[in-house]
Amino acid sequence: MKELTTRERFVRTLTGQETDRVPFMKCFGGDHAVLPAWEKENPGIAEYIDELLGFEGGYRGWRITPVNFWLCGEIRWETIEEDDKFLIRRSNYGQVEKVTKQGDFHSHTLEYPVKTQKDWERIKETYLDPDDPRRIPRGWHNYVELYQNRTFPLQLTCGGVYGFARKMMGDEALCYAFYDDPELVHDIIDTYVGFCLKLWEKLCAGVQYDLIESWEDMASKTGSIISPATFREFLAPGFRKIREFADEHQIPLVLVDSDGNINELAKLMAESGVNAMYPFEVGAGCDPMRVLRELPQMGAIACLEKNACALGEEAIEEQMERARALIRNGRCIPGPDHFVLENVTFEGYKKFMRRLREVVMTTVPGK
Repeated sequence: MKELTTRERFVRTLTGQETDRVPFMKCFGGDHAVLPAWEKENPGIAEYIDELLGFEGGYRGWRITPVNFWLCGEIRWETIEEDDKFLIRRSNYGQVEKVTKQGDFHSHTLEYPVKTQKDWERIKETYLDPDDPRRIPRGWHNYVELYQNRTFPLQLTCGGVYGFARKMMGDEALCYAFYDDPELVHDIIDTYVGFCLKLWEKLCAGVQYDLIESWEDMASKTGSIISPATFREFLAPGFRKIREFADEHQIPLVLVDSDGNINELAKLMAESGVNAMYPFEVGAGCDPMRVLRELPQMGAIACLEKNACALGEEAIEEQMERARALIRNGRCIPGPDHFVLENVTFEGYKKFMRRLREVVMTTVPGK
């Protein structure tokens, strides 16, 4: 077999085709992602960590475009409260959020923008125009040229079928609305998916994409937040439209990102056209090996316990055996099941990732 690019290995692995090896990907965190403590102890590490550890593909291993798939327009923020660590602010479209000045995972939404149909109508009319010229960066033709000659996987982005509605209403209000105001939920989902399809059509002119990724985060440790019946009524039509678009544009992968226990959710996703999922969190009880055997058309990314980075060599080796088994089973790119938490030292992360690279380079997929 000829030498393959990271792009080719990514697609071949997740679609079950023959490949020389799986790509070595960080799976979570952006370009040169570090914890603040790592940078403090190793000044400048955020400039070269990706090259030091040998990650392939850039960003998470597959790249995104600098295009705005979220609300777009004259968005302004007003500071409500502030101290040394946190900032509470309100947007003119109705969101109130508490953000950390260090940019870590402790930020969260205090108030969601959609409480009524009127709120949604204002957001829909004001901030969801797929033709807004501010969505696509100037000099897009240069990106097109770059993407035409790339060796890395490239995604079209979806803010989520469930995920977008969740960001508009919050999980609790959305779950009530499935029963109390189903027309509103259908309108939010249908509008956003339709918006994505129109924007993607523009982006596919001149660029061949490898995947469509949809952010969902719709599961807890016990499984999906919503029932199979609710999924099939409200979400499945949106995922089928995404699958149809992917097929029409020769995009091989529809990838869903959802934390929590996604063992059973994967079956609902598969019947709706999704053919890859991540991260299969170990601590949430995910069993990616079982899912891959029950759903032979499904691919998986991540699947390794991130906290092993903090627990020493024995815990790391346990995850390396897990990684080898998943690679040999096929259709899996192993990596940490989220970006690591503050209890992980840089040395622990480096040891985990260097061992994983050894496993990736020496394990034959599907054997």
